[in-house]
Amino acid sequence: MLRVQKVRVDDIYVPAARRKTLHPETVRHLAEDILENGMKTPIQVRHDGKRHILVEGLHRLEAAKWLGETDIDAYLVQAKRH
Repeated sequence: MLRVQKVRVDDIYVPAARRKTLHPETVRHLAEDILENGMKTPIQVRHDGKRHILVEGLHRLEAAKWLGETDIDAYLVQAKRH
């Protein structure tokens, strides 16, 4: 079973290929929703021994950054490299 844990936003590495899928307008809308309703679904990260790497939740992560959050709820998952 996955457990939610707090991860520092600045400690999450986003692979370049994943960054290309970012839509700023989606981030803005999501940030507004988070302000009103809170974060509904944690992001997913994997740990490679040195850092956390984003697996799922780019727009939620960027919305959290946009809101000035320092930590974000995340599931630590076992995932293959992309």
